[in-house]
Amino acid sequence: MKRYKIVGLLTGFLVLFLGSCTEKSKKEAKLLETITQIRKEYAPDKRTALFDVHTYINTKKYILRGETNMPEAANALEAKLDNLDIKYTSEIEILPSKSLDGKTQAVINISVANLRSNPKHSAELATQATLGTPVKVYKKEEDWYYIQTPDNYLSWVDAGGIVLMDDNQAQKWKSTAKLIYTQTAGYSYQDAEVGQRVSDLVAGDILELKGETEEFFEVQYPDGRKAFVSKEESEPYEGWLEKLDPSQESLVATSKTLMGVPYLWGGTSTKGMDCSGFTKTIFFLNGMVIPRDASQQVHTGKAIDSVKNFDKLQKGDLLFFGREATDSSTEKVVHVGMWIGNNEFIHASEMVRISSMDKNAGNYDEHNHNRYLRSKRILKENDDAFISLVKNPVFKD
Repeated sequence: MKRYKIVGLLTGFLVLFLGSCTEKSKKEAKLLETITQIRKEYAPDKRTALFDVHTYINTKKYILRGETNMPEAANALEAKLDNLDIKYTSEIEILPSKSLDGKTQAVINISVANLRSNPKHSAELATQATLGTPVKVYKKEEDWYYIQTPDNYLSWVDAGGIVLMDDNQAQKWKSTAKLIYTQTAGYSYQDAEVGQRVSDLVAGDILELKGETEEFFEVQYPDGRKAFVSKEESEPYEGWLEKLDPSQESLVATSKTLMGVPYLWGGTSTKGMDCSGFTKTIFFLNGMVIPRDASQQVHTGKAIDSVKNFDKLQKGDLLFFGREATDSSTEKVVHVGMWIGNNEFIHASEMVRISSMDKNAGNYDEHNHNRYLRSKRILKENDDAFISLVKNPVFKD
């Protein structure tokens, strides 16, 4: 009899133990599911939003650790967990980091800053940012800063590429008169003559405008360097904005000034560009900031064609290429170019070049014809993903 009582007691204990473990597992599963839901809702694209949150367990409650640049995401997560009656301690860091001491703004200080996927020079080139671009700063790791560009792209820049500012300094910089460099590439000089160079320049660089001589504009870099830029290669930013009237013809004309620029994975400047960096640069030089990558650009604008009916296309339309969706795989957009008429499109492939969809043309591009997915119209279309430099004071208040 005693033997059976002991077995009965052990059995009862085991049931209680297993029940407790099952209940704990359910809570853990619900917690992980909630974190995933918040990430999908607030940060579906890790290139433009950060929500890196994980959970750890101590003897009494769960611990949330990680970081995000969206306070609303952290608040939403905590609200959901409270409703689920899950006990936790939140140690999520809301960026910008307090260690920055208020220096949460910056301006690109060199002609082209290479922005990396990780804080080291050997990391993948994620994108570029040109001189004068204002960026948000979220944290520092050794001599690298985690930043966000006006198109919301997140990446790392080395300390030499930016000048850190607090909110007041950034606002003061934005309020000053500006100059835009309009030639494909060139230089600024120490004096009002072609002599000792201060720096190289590329199309779209923005500098503070301080004065002028007969042939040169006097400018200042974000770090205070003074220089002179030829009037033949630049113009006051506000005057450039006033003259902007993006059209099919202006997009084509801009694209052809970049002929032969070498292909560079991650490049978005006239020093080198990838396919989406090329289309992004064309529109930027016509006063519009569009998303960085082809896989982002394809979700903007107006749908025009998806069946190779190229007669429907207008100059300036973007053509997207890649792998079609199947029963077992999703669509993958890997390339983009711009329609320029006459059955031709211009794109960055080895270098910026013109290719044709006409099978009888000497520059027929069979490879891209076969992997064509669809075309979208960007020009004159309203889309929350676009930033008009005329309507939005990105560089100048």
